[in-house]
Amino acid sequence: MTQENPEELKLKLLKLLETEALKRGKFVLSSGKESAYYLDGRVITLTPEGAYLTGMLILDMVKEALPNAIGGPTIGADPIVGALGALAHIHKVPIKTFIVRKAAKEHGTQKLVEGPELNQGDKVILVDDVATTGKAIIDSKQILDKMGVIVERAIVIVDRLEGAKENLARSRVRLESIFTIKDFGL
Repeated sequence: MTQENPEELKLKLLKLLETEALKRGKFVLSSGKESAYYLDGRVITLTPEGAYLTGMLILDMVKEALPNAIGGPTIGADPIVGALGALAHIHKVPIKTFIVRKAAKEHGTQKLVEGPELNQGDKVILVDDVATTGKAIIDSKQILDKMGVIVERAIVIVDRLEGAKENLARSRVRLESIFTIKDFGL
């Protein structure tokens, strides 16, 4: 798919994350937990280089078992999904992309899932920037379950190693990550 070595792409993405997205201090995470660091993946995925690197690495991770679609919970997945859609088109990878809302919009079609229609039985992969407990991915899976869409796998840029993999396994979703927080020396 790409002439660039995935390991080189990973090194470039790691450097960007370390220098631009990793903040040290006192933070409250969406899970409610306190943390001595915060890794804001959107700082990277909303840049051209970060979007490209993330998209190419995820496309490389899914090429052997292509899903019908790739999407994830808003807002962490939004830039990743946009990058994946553009790169899939360029590289002629036949996948759809989608975004799962936290709540149905109150106007128009009142959808919870935005993007090309997903059909019952479609196999999809969920993506997000960072996983702590996996709650956003699990919430998205529950919405997709009600539609008859099959989620067996999720991919994140960074797994904080704070229970997401185990929580997702209980929901029958295998979590993969480009990095774990150990890659940052934390």
